[in-house]
This record gives sequence, C-alpha cells and structure tokens, in this order.
Amino acid sequence: MTPNKRTLLTIFLTILLVVSSFGTGYLIRDLFDPMAEQGEEFGVYWEMRKIIGRDFLGDMPSTQALAYAAIRGSLGELGDPYTVFIEPVVRDHEREFITGNYVGVGAHLYRSEESGDIILEPTPNNPAEKAGILWGDILTAVDGTIIPPDMDLTEIVEMIKGEKGTAVVLTVIHPDESNPADIEVIRDTILIPSVTWRILEEDEKIGYIQLTRFSGESADEMETAVIELQDAGVEKIIIDLRSNGGGLVDAAVSIADHFIDDGVLLYRQDRSQHERQYNADDKTIAPEIPLAILVDGNTASASEILAGALQDHERAVLIGTGKTFGKGSVQLVYDLSDGSSIHVTAAKWFTPNMNPINKVGLEPDILVEGVEDEGENGRDEVLERAIEYLR
Repeated sequence: MTPNKRTLLTIFLTILLVVSSFGTGYLIRDLFDPMAEQGEEFGVYWEMRKIIGRDFLGDMPSTQALAYAAIRGSLGELGDPYTVFIEPVVRDHEREFITGNYVGVGAHLYRSEESGDIILEPTPNNPAEKAGILWGDILTAVDGTIIPPDMDLTEIVEMIKGEKGTAVVLTVIHPDESNPADIEVIRDTILIPSVTWRILEEDEKIGYIQLTRFSGESADEMETAVIELQDAGVEKIIIDLRSNGGGLVDAAVSIADHFIDDGVLLYRQDRSQHERQYNADDKTIAPEIPLAILVDGNTASASEILAGALQDHERAVLIGTGKTFGKGSVQLVYDLSDGSSIHVTAAKWFTPNMNPINKVGLEPDILVEGVEDEGENGRDEVLERAIEYLR
C-alpha cells in the first residue's frame, strides 16, 4: 500500500463518518426544540403506519428508525445534496472533526487490505504511543472483548471511546511477535492537526504548507506555520489545497486575512438576496509574501473560498489539473433534541469579484495537463510546476 493510499484509508478513532467530503462550508446554529406538527396532510401517513403495524409480516423497525427514514425522505424531495439529516453518532464525529480536537487515545485505525486485521498507528506524543502502542500493532480486543473479523470500524471506535482521564485496555500483537499484549491507555484530549509544513529540499527559500481541512484550530495552525517558515528564512510559500473538502467558513476567512490586508474577502447571499460581506482586518501576518495555491477537482467549499479570495486579490496564482469542485453553498447546521442534526442550504458564496463558486468552481491560473494521479509515478508534477513558477 502506498503512503498516499494509506493516508486516505487511515481513519481517526473518533472521526469515521463525516457525511460528505464536499458537504462542508457551514455555519453552526444554536440548539432548538423541533415541534411535532401534525396537520391533515399527514393523515395518510398515519393511515399507512396503522396498516403496516397491524398487517406487516416481518419485524417492524423502531419508531425512531421510521421517523429518521421519514425525515430523510422529506429532505430528499428538496433535490439538494447538501440539505441532509445526520444521526447522533455521526453528528458527534462531525463536531469533533470541525472543532479540531477530541477525547481519545491518539491513534489511527484502519483495516488491512491483505489480512483484514485492524491496524493501529499511534500519533506522536499522544497517549497510545506513550503507553506502548507501536506502529503497525494488530488490535485484537478492547477491554477484554474480542473483535470479530466482520465488526465494523465504527463499532470498534465506539468501544475505544470514553471520558477524558479514564482507561481503556487495548489487546494488541506487536509487529514480529505472536503473543498478544494488554496495554492500558488513559484517554485524553487529542488535537487533530489540519496544517503541516516544511521547507522544500528543492529550494530552501520556498515553504510548503498542506491544509487538509478547515477546523476551529486551522487559522492558528496556519499562523504558526507561516511565522515559523518566515523565521527560518522562507521567502515564498506554496499552500496545498488538493483534496481539501472544506470545513468552517470562518476559518477560511481568517486564513485569507493572514495574506490580504484590505478589502472584501467573501460575499454571502441568502434566499432573499440579502448580501453580507466579509472584510479583511489588521491581523495580516504576510501581506506581501509570494504565494502559489495547489488545487484539483476535489478542492471544495471553504477551500474554494480561500483560493478565490487570494486569486481575486492577485495575492496568489492557482496551479492545478483542472477546475475546483464548485461547492459554493452555505449550510446552516441545526442540532435537534436527540443529538441528531439537519444541514440546510440557506445561501451561496461569491468571491471578492462577485464570481459565483457554486456549480462553477475556480479555474487554475496555471493548468498542469496530463496528470491523472499525483505522486503515483514518484513525482508530483503540480508541486514541481509551483516551484518552477515561484523560482
């Protein structure tokens, strides 16, 4: 398995079921208590429920399952892929994903394609590694409960989850060993980094920053990356937004503000055509450093907001294999009384030059053609083109 494929298969222990890579770009709304409104138009539904309950030969789903199915069916009639219903467990994972931290053991979990074993990969300086979990350990049991071969990864995650400060015993088989070992791990708050950075070997004056999503911590992480790179002598920066499906809009605006010192960063237009604009402030940390942004067809939502702002202000060139995804709608997230939620499309985004994003996407300034799968041939031609441009 190549490192790229393993990265795609690796699953954070408490983030397994994000609804869609391109369903992000939302604003969080407060909790509200849904009203169970029953009008005459729902009479036929209750007629159906009565008949099914009386005559159906098979096992009846729970009332909750039927209610969830009805909600999904109702939202499906709207014809919008981003207006969706999210069940409580998935909503919990999603909330952790977008806030940027969670309580857990600090390890990645995936199922081996070859053997079907559950493999652990501890993240550095986190509880699992400190307790003795090794890279490549095979997980066989949690708190003494054997993991069957067909158990879903989500179920395993739920077994490992718990309150901060509590212990969980992971039974593992270390690489090159045959006997299982019981390792007690104390759960703690784990930061899920969204930004990684380095100085490029090809040119020590160019820094490379990869931004994988827009969480509550992303703007601060980006600020740290930019300052550290500049302090190390970097004079130009590449920001990689490829396969970044988005996240929190405020994070995208704040990151754009790191590089733009004045003007509009984003427009938001709701169903009544009311327009709101997001402006740069005086928190800019790198208003002049040359930038190149790497994009692809999976660059979506908040990523397009950031890329569009930098492109319109002529602060960066976009370099990629084609247009970005084109997800420029706003989802308001309403948490329901049982922990589930609905994401409701309520507005659209526009770049500072009032260019639409939704179903349109952004065109790269520099198109790198003939590249189907970056990195599989041992080269990253889009990154190479960005280095060439900045030089």
